[in-house]
Amino acid sequence: MKNATKELIAFLRKHDGINDKAKLTRFASDHFSLTKDRSVYYCDNFAVRFSSSATKNFGNTVLSLSNLHKFDDRPFIVCLVTPTYNYTYLANTTFLKKISHSSQELRENNIRGSFNGSDIMRELEGITNTPENIEKLFNIHAGLGFEGNLPRLVEATNNISPSGNKFEPSSAQKQSVLLAPARAVGFVKSQDAQTLKDELDAKVKRFKNEILLAALIENVNIRGRIIEYLIAGEDDRLRQEIINALQKRTSGIPQFKTENDLGDYTKEFDEYLTETDVKTKIMILNSNPKAYNLDKMLEFLASERSVFMFYFVGVEPGQIVNTVLVSMFQERLLNATILLKHWAGRNSRGVSQFEGKTIGHLILSPEISINEEKAKIFLEKVLAL
Repeated sequence: MKNATKELIAFLRKHDGINDKAKLTRFASDHFSLTKDRSVYYCDNFAVRFSSSATKNFGNTVLSLSNLHKFDDRPFIVCLVTPTYNYTYLANTTFLKKISHSSQELRENNIRGSFNGSDIMRELEGITNTPENIEKLFNIHAGLGFEGNLPRLVEATNNISPSGNKFEPSSAQKQSVLLAPARAVGFVKSQDAQTLKDELDAKVKRFKNEILLAALIENVNIRGRIIEYLIAGEDDRLRQEIINALQKRTSGIPQFKTENDLGDYTKEFDEYLTETDVKTKIMILNSNPKAYNLDKMLEFLASERSVFMFYFVGVEPGQIVNTVLVSMFQERLLNATILLKHWAGRNSRGVSQFEGKTIGHLILSPEISINEEKAKIFLEKVLAL
């Protein structure tokens, strides 16, 4: 995907000044053997929509949201043909401010409306929407997906109040939040941390074959939810139904709803109350996994004994590479935490992601080190949002 998208960008740049949308569309379609779907030209690796304008500022209608939905799993490029340059923008749902046309009835269960060129963000969290940043930006989008963006677009488009609430801590709760790094340092050095990891490792060992089968599922959200449920799910009957479907290699994975909680696995110790989020890392892929909702994280850490951990399972074709249990404040992990605050709705501090490469490094070379001072600065930054 990465090389194919780079090739497309280079091809479009080579034809700067062509100033003929129809001709450039034909050239690109022939060169990359693209399939046409209305105004979109696509292949397995990317999709592209050509527009034209006298300047790089364009308000033309680009595409319907329902049509974008079909291509939101790969880089969706808008190429704006102008007299001098062919400008390219990533226009997946993560990079849309709102939906503009015929969108009054847009709801999460009713995908309606179209977006304009002016609805495409020109930057996200300080990263400009330019060709050199397409890989970085798409990795962010891949961790959110269409389902993660739809509620935000509904809110932004129709001014519908979001269901979430921004967590406003009391002074005592704020103090507990800021003490969370010190609690985490104590926990990761304790026998309790080893006990927690041993429990999760035993689940991975028990369901190893099923995890490896689930890792073959292409849909990143379904794949992650299934593996997380195999390891941390509480309903043994549902887990067995999932196992049966995986072993028979059918597409009939039972429908199940995971609670939208902070973590997947809760365990209480004498001194600590732990929430652990289980994450699968397909080692050959380089996408950014979701991390956590910032308000839910703060609300949990506002309780006195709270410790928030991540359990990463590294998977390659045919084998589980390693597992690692680390604090959300582990130094390398914290440095790789991306805050998507401007992306969020009005009633939220936003969400976070992890850079995928760092997760891979941690799985191969586990580290538990925590820099308390840096962790406190991070929490103060989140509290101030």
